[in-house]
Amino acid sequence: MTRVRVTAPRSLTQGRTALPAARSAADAREAAEESDAGQVFVRSLIRSQLRLGLVVALGFLLILFAYPLMLGLVPGLADSTIAGLPFDWVLLGAGIYPVIGLSAWLYVRSAARNEARYRDLAGDK
Repeated sequence: MTRVRVTAPRSLTQGRTALPAARSAADAREAAEESDAGQVFVRSLIRSQLRLGLVVALGFLLILFAYPLMLGLVPGLADSTIAGLPFDWVLLGAGIYPVIGLSAWLYVRSAARNEARYRDLAGDK
């Protein structure tokens, strides 16, 4: 019986020692990141995640600053009550917190979609 040596293609192991076959998906990703097209994909992913983070952060800040502005600019609004509770507490609990939770859920969903698009472009399974 003769011995056969199985190795990865030379493009994956240049300048490195061969890695076990279990890490082949990681090798493919690293090889994609090292190529010019792979670097473009990585930069595109970073830009899209940064853009998404900035949009969510700006939306949060807009809500955060609109709340005290609305209470300060509308006369008598801060003094009114709904079912015995101060209006500003009702607005905070039933209006702003659910919007923040929805924004967080949409952010996670969009970030996962961005990463899935990157994996598709990079050729990962």
